[in-house]
Amino acid sequence: AYIAKYLEPLSVTGIDISNDAISLCHNLYSIPNLDFVYGDSEKIPFSDNSYDIVINVESSHCYGNMEKFLSEVYRVLAPGGLFLFCDFRSIAGIDELNEYFTKSDLQFINRTDITDNVIRGLDGLSEYREKRIKKSVPFFIRGLFKTYAGIKGTEIYNSFVSGKMIYICAILKK
Repeated sequence: AYIAKYLEPLSVTGIDISNDAISLCHNLYSIPNLDFVYGDSEKIPFSDNSYDIVINVESSHCYGNMEKFLSEVYRVLAPGGLFLFCDFRSIAGIDELNEYFTKSDLQFINRTDITDNVIRGLDGLSEYREKRIKKSVPFFIRGLFKTYAGIKGTEIYNSFVSGKMIYICAILKK
């Protein structure tokens, strides 16, 4: 929604494997150049060479087959198109991710470690997020929500601070 509204491309299409998430997005956002469709990252529901840019933010760590995902990104990108990627991995996982990037047909352009920026962002948001969770989430699942939100003191937050997890942005090109 941010990209559609503020960067004003001709069109933006978000995909998610959850029909409930797609319905929620349709209810939350009414922007003329924005659409949401059901889709699987390992079988992207678009034609070959149909997108100038594919953006993937904080979801690839959940994918079953990263090689298949990258081949699908390559397939749907137009020649010269860009793949903009942002996600976190363990130290061992980042080496594996780099190997996937190298093996793919995509040309690696750049990778930036933004872990320090993410930690600063989490520091600034922790108090607000913790208050919202306390107000809105049943007690028995608050811990899960705090971890997902990266609140100070949670395992994910501590993993970033200790260097066990890193957060990267990467640019690849078809």
